[in-house]
Amino acid sequence: MRVEHPVAVDEGRRMGSRRVQLIIKRALDVVVSLLLILLFSPLMLLIALAIWVTMGRPILFRQPRIGYRGRVFTIYKFRTMTEERDEQGNLLPDEQRLTRLGRFLRSLTLDELPELFNVLKGEMSLVGPRPLLVEYRDLYTPEQWRRHEMPPGMAGPVLASGRNLLDWEEKFRLDVWYVDHWSLWLDFKILLRTAWKVLKREGVSARGHATMPRFEGVGVKAHEGRRGG
Repeated sequence: MRVEHPVAVDEGRRMGSRRVQLIIKRALDVVVSLLLILLFSPLMLLIALAIWVTMGRPILFRQPRIGYRGRVFTIYKFRTMTEERDEQGNLLPDEQRLTRLGRFLRSLTLDELPELFNVLKGEMSLVGPRPLLVEYRDLYTPEQWRRHEMPPGMAGPVLASGRNLLDWEEKFRLDVWYVDHWSLWLDFKILLRTAWKVLKREGVSARGHATMPRFEGVGVKAHEGRRGG
């Protein structure tokens, strides 16, 4: 008669519970994102009209991002910057292209409302590590790459803890902590804390920057990035 080791049994139960919770997480993502799209559709139409009047087309900012298990997807946001370039054809720094409307949208995180469609499509979750640029792929340490073991989210541990007031090292540490300690209850607490941070308009930009300095890898000083959105 085969007797399973208690540790293996406990681990199996833990993994089984996690799988069930992930199924529930996805079901909640679909239901809640659909309800929020319906609820905020008048506001999104108004924002789209304001962008069209002040900046013209395109209305949406689209950009490839790294998602769950390293898969690349296109994130959707409302455009907050112009496409102004210098004489060499390079985009001007973010602070020179960020419009007054864009600054307002960013201050209330309204520019991220189109990400609800990413959630509905299964490319993102309501809660998870924020999806970062594809060009950062080769800059992660193995530990930092573990942030992709959970689907990326609209809200997340970084947004709930200070957003762009945190440096890159702190952000990655929080993301990996989230992966290791994830639960539906943790998601709920993060959603509440993120909503509070958004209402207080905290951490919208890094100190001395219009957005956030680029990630240049471990031990390399970040410099001002050109987001394009």
